[in-house]
Amino acid sequence: MTNDEFLRELQSRGLINDATAARVKRDAIVRDRSAEDLIGEERLVPGEAIAQMKSEILGVPYKKIDPGAIDEKLFGMVPEETARKYGVVPVSLTDNLLVLGMLHPDDPKAQEAMKFLARQNRLNLGVYLISYDDLEAVFRKYSPYRAEIAQAVSSLNVKEGTGGQQAVSLEGGASEDAPVIKIVADTFKEAVLNKASDVHIEPQQKSLRIRMRIDGDLREVASLPAELAQPIASRVKVVASLKIDETRVPQDGRFRARLFDRDIDFRVATLPTPLGEKIVVRVLDPSTGLKNFNSLDLIDTVRETIKKGLDKPFGMILITGPTGSGKTTTLYAFLQTLNTEDVNIVSLEDPVEYFVSGINQSQVRPEIGYDFASGLRQILRQDPDVIMVGEIRDGETAGLAVQAALTGHVVLSTLHTNNAAGVIPRMIDLKVEPFLLPVSLNLIISQRLVGVLCPDCKKPEPAPPEVQTVIKNALKGLPAEVVGQFKEPYEIYHATGCATCHGRGVVDRTGIYEALLVTREIEEIINQGAATTQKVAAEAKAQGMITLRQDGVVKALRGRVSIEEIIRETEES
Repeated sequence: MTNDEFLRELQSRGLINDATAARVKRDAIVRDRSAEDLIGEERLVPGEAIAQMKSEILGVPYKKIDPGAIDEKLFGMVPEETARKYGVVPVSLTDNLLVLGMLHPDDPKAQEAMKFLARQNRLNLGVYLISYDDLEAVFRKYSPYRAEIAQAVSSLNVKEGTGGQQAVSLEGGASEDAPVIKIVADTFKEAVLNKASDVHIEPQQKSLRIRMRIDGDLREVASLPAELAQPIASRVKVVASLKIDETRVPQDGRFRARLFDRDIDFRVATLPTPLGEKIVVRVLDPSTGLKNFNSLDLIDTVRETIKKGLDKPFGMILITGPTGSGKTTTLYAFLQTLNTEDVNIVSLEDPVEYFVSGINQSQVRPEIGYDFASGLRQILRQDPDVIMVGEIRDGETAGLAVQAALTGHVVLSTLHTNNAAGVIPRMIDLKVEPFLLPVSLNLIISQRLVGVLCPDCKKPEPAPPEVQTVIKNALKGLPAEVVGQFKEPYEIYHATGCATCHGRGVVDRTGIYEALLVTREIEEIINQGAATTQKVAAEAKAQGMITLRQDGVVKALRGRVSIEEIIRETEES
């Protein structure tokens, strides 16, 4: 199927709208990618829905793949490079019948490659059509990271736990086959495969520890000899264009690599320690970090509230939450919704995390005096319709953002407060005149990230009495159609771990949200000089705002997340 045919079919089935189809078509041309791959990476449409659609059109049976059920010996029959190039994975081998899962069974090049493979191994072929999600899940099983790292370390003739910070001498260090270079490259590849948000390279007294943050949790993935700390740090600094001989002060850098047919950005930060330099690498993968508005996990009531705020022609939309709560991801999702040909969007970021086609993105550089405040003044001369400011950190930036909103611009930004109600008193603390807030501030969103339970191993069970009470209290005040979905005694879900989630019980992270529109009643509270967090929160609750706790409890009752994590991450409303 061509890109046009594929997108038209999705539109005819109501799986995407016209604006999304136009954007994907444009991006596919600019990035020289297939529309199906872009939609799969951005999770615009469930992979299973696309696979079932293609199955009907092509007449090829669709099969859902369980990566844990595939015999690892089969991976040798379809090499990883071939599998990724053609979107093909082995499923089973019975007698002389090799069953394959193909993302594009109608691709002539993939067909020819598989026929050659079958002739080479004297096998017959059977083919199922599989989803993009299942293909990615099987690809993760290809990664032989630990074995390759162990092989690279053994070739260096160093022993673990010997201590010290001496450099390892490597002959031919410029070669792509050099062990240290291979260790670093394989580590970044493994991080992308596992959808890690950060890689921590940490010198310890007797080892070099490598950890990755996956689904919000740090996990150790390798322990290397301490002698490798300095060579590995040097290699990372080389690719990030940092000063190799400067180990006394922190450094920041960035580089881009093409992995798995997509461009991945890596942001590098070094920190001197007595045992060597600790390095944290932020992995900025557009396929996992970039979402659109429809892929945000919003319940209907919250979605409608946010849409009302986004539909207004001017005013501020502020997103609040702690570090690592997904605020930037939500900002980018909003920007993509507003990103049309007749709108000029300019962003000011520190740093630019993801590059988005059609948006004019600028990175602040405080060291040369180009900060959020000065940058915002310059942006206003760029004839913007929509302005995105990465973060409001001081009174000057807050005041300029308010003025921009008052002069007919849509302004999106983030702020650090505990909840949505805390944004108004925080803006007043930043010396914004209170009477300006009601006319400039449209929408406030607070959010957190929590783990998504594995769909293959989660099981329902009755909630204990104390949790029953928490759930009952949280459901009070929610719309009747929401409350009516759940019956007492309430059931909650727990995931014990399986092959799909690698024993973790969670497979991803999702957001819980609360969204507050600035209404006339809140305006009166501000004008009376009584805009405390408690009074704003009370009025928001009276207006029917769904709180973080309530949003999380609804998702827990639906089996999406763990009720224990919701209770831990939110306050009782």
